[in-house]
Amino acid sequence: MKRRTGAMAVAIAAAGALLLSACSTSTTGGSGGDGEGGTLTVGTTDKVVALDPAGAYDNGSSLVEQQVYPFILAYKPGTAELNPSIAESADFTEPTKYEVKLKEGMKFANGNDLTSSDVKFSFDRQVKIQDPNGPSSLLGGLESVETPDEQTVIFNLKRENDQTWPGVLASAAGPIVDEDVFDADAITDNQDIVDGEAFAGPYSIAGFDFNKLITYEAYDGYQGYLDPAKTETVQMKYYSDANNMKLDIQENKIDVAWRSLSATDIEDLGEKENLTVHKGPGGEIRYIVFNLDTMPFGAKTDEADEDKALAVRQAMADSVDRQAVASQVYKDTFTPLYSHVPDGLPASSEPLKSEYGDGEGGPDVAKAKKTLEDAGVETPVKLNLQYNPDHYGPSSGDEYALIKDQLDKTELFDVNLQSTEWVQYNKDRTDDAYPLYQLGWFPDYSDADNYLVPFFYDTDETPAFLGNHYRDKTMNEELDAQSSIDDKDKRAEALQKIQGQLADELPTLPLLQGSQIAISGNDVKGVDDTLDPAFQFRLALLSK
Repeated sequence: MKRRTGAMAVAIAAAGALLLSACSTSTTGGSGGDGEGGTLTVGTTDKVVALDPAGAYDNGSSLVEQQVYPFILAYKPGTAELNPSIAESADFTEPTKYEVKLKEGMKFANGNDLTSSDVKFSFDRQVKIQDPNGPSSLLGGLESVETPDEQTVIFNLKRENDQTWPGVLASAAGPIVDEDVFDADAITDNQDIVDGEAFAGPYSIAGFDFNKLITYEAYDGYQGYLDPAKTETVQMKYYSDANNMKLDIQENKIDVAWRSLSATDIEDLGEKENLTVHKGPGGEIRYIVFNLDTMPFGAKTDEADEDKALAVRQAMADSVDRQAVASQVYKDTFTPLYSHVPDGLPASSEPLKSEYGDGEGGPDVAKAKKTLEDAGVETPVKLNLQYNPDHYGPSSGDEYALIKDQLDKTELFDVNLQSTEWVQYNKDRTDDAYPLYQLGWFPDYSDADNYLVPFFYDTDETPAFLGNHYRDKTMNEELDAQSSIDDKDKRAEALQKIQGQLADELPTLPLLQGSQIAISGNDVKGVDDTLDPAFQFRLALLSK
């Protein structure tokens, strides 16, 4: 190991998000803005799973990672354009070689040098650890990492001209960590990371009380793509109840409320004279995951039958009324989703719209009944369905109560609906505790690939993030192949074929997609810059 010595400071990235900011005096008495420092207090219900990037692949943890860790590439605010961040340059030198030249003289906040050795260490440990709650599934295209010198990193890729690799470098798999602080083959403890000052973003963590409060301080050694942070100190306050967060934003006790408030709360707060509603593109999706081992007729149940299990999934797809959920629960801040790739992205299609229900997006109970009868499934089918009440916002309870009601009213299903809070939920789902369960997705990069590979590319070497026991050799081959197609039309055709196969097999059931919605006060600047096509919210751009 090498001896090293600095620090830096970063931006927050998170997708499909809700932001509310009020015209208020900071709870700490600061007066940020115009590069003069000060303090902002941010509220959120998005809990952190872990500070170690290898052990977390969720919106709350990503929000922290994007502030305190450096990335090789970063998105230009307001665009989906990737640019070098801690790199001087980054590009293909050969079809399977992606070469990065790092900036010189970079430091972590603890004074250690940031070199190519840390970059190699960061990616190698992700692949080695393969934590079930981590983002290692994004690295299925990585063969190895070389470091010819302290400023050069060569990524050897499995696929030629991998069109997704630059996006991966800016994703949840891309944070660069300090090899002198992090464990090479195990998840590093949160407090050890904080005590080790292993940060090199625009911000470092100055105070930490797990899922209660994080205090960030801007670091003047930051050398990334963004400008230095406009606010010296940011406090991130974690709420277990979104109602309390709404009260605090109304009463000016916090400056910003970041995810998640109900659609009713958004509507209510948007009527306040000191608040302005902003809406931007968003890639958030909501869906139900089927555990193919433990769902009704799943592979490890007493009545295992692959055809019957598929019929149950297809009959559910015939029965759900997405538009009713979008309108009644979310007041059309979400829209129906009829594919595993959201509408608006290149290559997206809507195979579920024509294949299931009434053929126009609505439900068809008679069709669902016939699907089950043809497979010999006795009804009603008992469904144990789990959802999370805190991570995806307070409307999740209403969302899943309505889905339960829709399914129960068909008389084809009998839904047992249960909920678990996020930190436990995220562990249980990968331990096969839930036969059917809710998940949402906030994309890592602006490409259809990011809605497919992390979910459905599954091998022994690179397990899929979902961990729902869906593994298909043809799917793996097609997902591998599409990423190397540099002709946009041909790649779109390949991606649409993949969406068609997933619509037939339904390892997950797509339900909704959302927009980014922000409500801001006049004294909090930079809000519009956070609502960009790269699905990022950038704290470093905010000031008062």
